[in-house]
Amino acid sequence: MINPTIILASSSAYRKELLSRLQLPFLSIAPDIDESPRPGEGPADTALRLAQQKAQAIARLHPEALVIGSDQVATLDDLQIGKPGNHANALKQLQLMRGREVIFHTALCLLDSRQDAPQPLQLRNVQTRVQFRDLSDAELDAYLHLEQPYDCAGSAKNEALGISILSAIHSDDPTALTGLPLIALTDMLRHAGVRFFR
Repeated sequence: MINPTIILASSSAYRKELLSRLQLPFLSIAPDIDESPRPGEGPADTALRLAQQKAQAIARLHPEALVIGSDQVATLDDLQIGKPGNHANALKQLQLMRGREVIFHTALCLLDSRQDAPQPLQLRNVQTRVQFRDLSDAELDAYLHLEQPYDCAGSAKNEALGISILSAIHSDDPTALTGLPLIALTDMLRHAGVRFFR
């Protein structure tokens, strides 16, 4: 049995690196969608909707493939915290989160566009609770100049220097915080008939 074509609906280097750990051949294609949250939409709903929209955008162009979509939204006191985009916004985010617990919602979608797909759509939200250290403005500013995590929700790359501004991470899926929950994904791929060991 040959595994179906697997496509990662993302241009994220972090997600590509994570998916490559599964040692399955895959393509990586960036979807073109509006990632803005909708008025009144909760963070988990935003993440799940965007993960599904990313997968659907690529699946329309590539029938008969398994398409993986993922999105992440951080939340503090029901306030959505996205990608900062620049240094000033990142510093504001870290000042808001210092000494606090932030919940990261990492949504995952596996869209099976094959005609005989046993389960065409699989969706899951993996939560990660992250405790940020109570650091000074000077430390946060220095961290940002070194790391420049302006493309990361919450301004912290846990797989790099960002781990030094965190005091605890709680999750059932250790790669979720980096952007692609591999435990959940391997579950979904198995349900779609993908074989890992041949």
